[in-house]
Amino acid sequence: MNIAVRYYSKSGNTKRIAEAIAEGSGTHAVSITDEPTLSERIDILFLGGAPYANVMAPELRRYAECLVRDRIGKVVLFTTSNWSHRTVKGLQKILQVKGIPVAEGHFYAHMLNISGKLDAAREFGRKYGSNNCLQEEKV
Repeated sequence: MNIAVRYYSKSGNTKRIAEAIAEGSGTHAVSITDEPTLSERIDILFLGGAPYANVMAPELRRYAECLVRDRIGKVVLFTTSNWSHRTVKGLQKILQVKGIPVAEGHFYAHMLNISGKLDAAREFGRKYGSNNCLQEEKV
Protein backbone atom coordinates (compact mmCIF):
# COMPACT_ATOMS: atom_id res chain seq x y z
CA MET A 1 0.00 0.00 0.00
CA ASN A 2 1.32 3.43 -0.96
CA ILE A 3 0.81 6.01 1.82
CA ALA A 4 1.72 9.71 1.73
CA VAL A 5 1.50 12.55 4.26
CA ARG A 6 1.30 16.08 2.86
CA TYR A 7 0.78 19.27 4.84
CA TYR A 8 1.00 23.04 4.87
CA SER A 9 2.41 24.72 7.97
CA LYS A 10 3.40 28.30 8.76
CA SER A 11 4.19 28.02 12.48
CA GLY A 12 5.46 24.43 12.57
CA ASN A 13 2.53 23.02 14.57
CA THR A 14 0.98 21.21 11.63
CA LYS A 15 4.42 20.00 10.55
CA ARG A 16 4.95 18.33 13.95
CA ILE A 17 1.56 16.61 13.77
CA ALA A 18 2.19 15.56 10.14
CA GLU A 19 5.54 14.05 11.11
CA ALA A 20 3.91 12.08 13.95
CA ILE A 21 1.16 10.81 11.62
CA ALA A 22 3.83 9.84 9.09
CA GLU A 23 5.80 8.00 11.76
CA GLY A 24 2.70 6.04 12.76
CA SER A 25 1.84 5.17 9.17
CA GLY A 26 5.39 4.22 8.21
CA THR A 27 6.17 7.02 5.77
CA HIS A 28 7.60 10.56 5.66
CA ALA A 29 5.75 13.85 5.88
CA VAL A 30 6.36 16.27 3.01
CA SER A 31 5.36 19.92 2.86
CA ILE A 32 3.22 20.85 -0.13
CA THR A 33 5.65 23.72 -0.72
CA ASP A 34 8.42 21.15 -1.26
CA GLU A 35 6.31 18.88 -3.48
CA PRO A 36 3.47 20.84 -5.11
CA THR A 37 1.99 17.79 -6.89
CA LEU A 38 1.86 14.08 -6.17
CA SER A 39 4.41 12.23 -8.25
CA GLU A 40 2.78 8.77 -8.05
CA ARG A 41 -0.51 7.01 -7.28
CA ILE A 42 -1.31 7.08 -3.55
CA ASP A 43 -3.65 4.64 -1.81
CA ILE A 44 -3.97 6.76 1.33
CA LEU A 45 -3.15 10.46 1.41
CA PHE A 46 -3.04 12.14 4.80
CA LEU A 47 -3.58 15.84 4.09
CA GLY A 48 -3.59 18.67 6.60
CA GLY A 49 -3.14 22.29 7.46
CA ALA A 50 -4.47 24.96 9.77
CA PRO A 51 -6.76 27.91 9.24
CA TYR A 52 -5.04 31.29 9.35
CA ALA A 53 -7.30 34.12 10.48
CA ASN A 54 -10.04 31.45 10.34
CA VAL A 55 -9.49 30.85 6.61
CA MET A 56 -7.81 27.90 4.88
CA ALA A 57 -4.34 28.75 3.59
CA PRO A 58 -4.52 29.54 -0.15
CA GLU A 59 -1.55 27.23 -0.75
CA LEU A 60 -3.46 24.29 0.75
CA ARG A 61 -6.61 25.16 -1.20
CA ARG A 62 -4.68 25.23 -4.49
CA TYR A 63 -3.01 21.91 -3.66
CA ALA A 64 -6.36 20.23 -2.96
CA GLU A 65 -7.91 21.72 -6.10
CA CYS A 66 -5.08 20.24 -8.21
CA LEU A 67 -5.44 16.69 -6.85
CA VAL A 68 -6.54 14.16 -9.46
CA ARG A 69 -9.14 11.50 -8.62
CA ASP A 70 -7.46 8.59 -10.38
CA ARG A 71 -4.20 9.13 -8.46
CA ILE A 72 -5.70 8.84 -4.95
CA GLY A 73 -7.52 5.99 -3.23
CA LYS A 74 -8.67 7.90 -0.16
CA VAL A 75 -7.79 11.10 1.70
CA VAL A 76 -7.55 11.28 5.50
CA LEU A 77 -7.62 14.83 6.87
CA PHE A 78 -5.96 16.49 9.86
CA THR A 79 -5.78 20.01 11.24
CA THR A 80 -4.26 22.12 13.99
CA SER A 81 -5.79 25.34 15.21
CA ASN A 82 -7.03 27.28 18.18
CA TRP A 83 -10.62 26.12 17.82
CA SER A 84 -11.69 25.81 14.20
CA HIS A 85 -12.17 22.72 12.07
CA ARG A 86 -12.76 24.94 9.03
CA THR A 87 -9.78 23.61 7.13
CA VAL A 88 -11.12 20.06 7.37
CA LYS A 89 -14.60 21.13 6.29
CA GLY A 90 -13.21 23.17 3.39
CA LEU A 91 -10.97 20.33 2.20
CA GLN A 92 -13.87 17.87 2.44
CA LYS A 93 -15.97 20.04 0.13
CA ILE A 94 -13.18 20.47 -2.43
CA LEU A 95 -12.37 16.75 -2.48
CA GLN A 96 -15.98 15.59 -2.60
CA VAL A 97 -16.69 17.82 -5.62
CA LYS A 98 -13.70 16.19 -7.34
CA GLY A 99 -15.03 12.72 -6.48
CA ILE A 100 -12.07 11.91 -4.23
CA PRO A 101 -13.09 9.69 -1.29
CA VAL A 102 -12.50 11.23 2.15
CA ALA A 103 -12.30 9.17 5.36
CA GLU A 104 -15.07 9.87 7.85
CA GLY A 105 -12.69 10.55 10.73
CA HIS A 106 -10.11 13.31 10.94
CA PHE A 107 -7.43 14.35 13.43
CA TYR A 108 -7.53 17.63 15.35
CA ALA A 109 -4.85 19.07 17.61
CA HIS A 110 -5.29 22.32 19.51
CA MET A 111 -2.41 24.67 18.72
CA LEU A 112 -1.55 25.04 22.41
CA ASN A 113 -1.26 21.27 22.97
CA ILE A 114 0.72 19.99 20.00
CA SER A 115 3.27 18.15 22.17
CA GLY A 116 0.45 16.51 24.10
CA LYS A 117 -1.14 15.21 20.88
CA LEU A 118 1.90 13.64 19.20
CA ASP A 119 1.25 10.12 20.53
CA ALA A 120 -2.39 10.36 19.46
CA ALA A 121 -1.25 11.55 16.01
CA ARG A 122 1.07 8.53 15.70
CA GLU A 123 -1.82 6.23 16.63
CA PHE A 124 -4.07 8.02 14.10
CA GLY A 125 -1.42 7.34 11.44
CA ARG A 126 -1.25 3.66 12.45
CA LYS A 127 -5.03 3.32 12.43
CA TYR A 128 -5.74 5.02 9.12
CA GLY A 129 -2.57 3.78 7.49
CA SER A 130 -3.73 0.17 7.74
CA ASN A 131 -5.87 -1.83 5.33
CA ASN A 132 -8.15 -2.89 8.19
CA CYS A 133 -9.40 0.61 8.89
CA LEU A 134 -10.32 1.31 5.29
CA GLN A 135 -12.11 -2.02 4.96
CA GLU A 136 -14.07 -1.35 8.17
CA GLU A 137 -15.19 2.07 6.84
CA LYS A 138 -16.61 0.50 3.68
CA VAL A 139 -18.95 -1.79 5.62
